[in-house]
Amino acid sequence: MIITLRRIAMKDTYTIGKLYIDGVYFCETVEDKDRGLDDSMEESEIRKKKVYGETAIPLGTYKVEITYSPKFKKNLPLLYNVKGFEGIRIHSGNTAKDSLGCIIVGKNKKVGMVLDSRSTMTKLMKILTNTKENIWLIIRR
Repeated sequence: MIITLRRIAMKDTYTIGKLYIDGVYFCETVEDKDRGLDDSMEESEIRKKKVYGETAIPLGTYKVEITYSPKFKKNLPLLYNVKGFEGIRIHSGNTAKDSLGCIIVGKNKKVGMVLDSRSTMTKLMKILTNTKENIWLIIRR
């Protein structure tokens, strides 16, 4: 399964994107500010440009697995091998302030945020937990 996140609006304090599953539109996303990071960069360069809690993860391709999150106390998608970041998940929330680098899903019906995030996350989890395929996330602009 291929999840594609296409970042479409890079703002001063947040980033809005569109999420596709195997090429089919699924929802919108909100992330922290896109600071031009790319997974082809050295980790030291990423760490220099990263502002803790205010930076979207680098563009790139990441393996995703559903694992237990001690913070959220439930199973959520976890992204592996994100240079300069740890514990990056896809989860519910409303604004980039809820993110710490993570990807928040929902409907972008209000400027700078997503709504209906919990129900969107529930639908996404049903799709992800019912697949037998490996899950990959590709992030691009």
